[in-house]
Amino acid sequence: MRAVALAAVLVLASAVGAWAADTSYWPTGASVYLISPRDGTTVKNPITVRFGLKGVGIAPAGVTYPNTGHHHLLIDTDLPANLDQPLPATESIKHFGKGQTETTLTLTPGTHTLQLVFGDMNHVPHHPPLVSKKITINVE
Repeated sequence: MRAVALAAVLVLASAVGAWAADTSYWPTGASVYLISPRDGTTVKNPITVRFGLKGVGIAPAGVTYPNTGHHHLLIDTDLPANLDQPLPATESIKHFGKGQTETTLTLTPGTHTLQLVFGDMNHVPHHPPLVSKKITINVE
């Protein structure tokens, strides 16, 4: 039983390592990032969140074109454990499948985190994923 479990872990680690090392999909320097708000800032509602990207293009959900995708905004949550599945549409994971590059949020007062994940035509993160730095903001 332990040998089977160890073998499964090794296969998974090997697959994750190969996936993480695959950088040939994106043009060199491709990235997604949050333009605003800036990390560590204090903001008031309503909050305008602007999405940035470099070296890639925007395409709405359902449209496939090389080096394109659309944004998903993670609010107060970590990346899903399985990035091989479509990102769920929840209060914590907002989809921008029409190709939007900004949104307006109303968040409760306090500390919040924001992070972008770039998804394909089916809302699945690309391999390798394009993920922004997670930022922290304080809402008054």
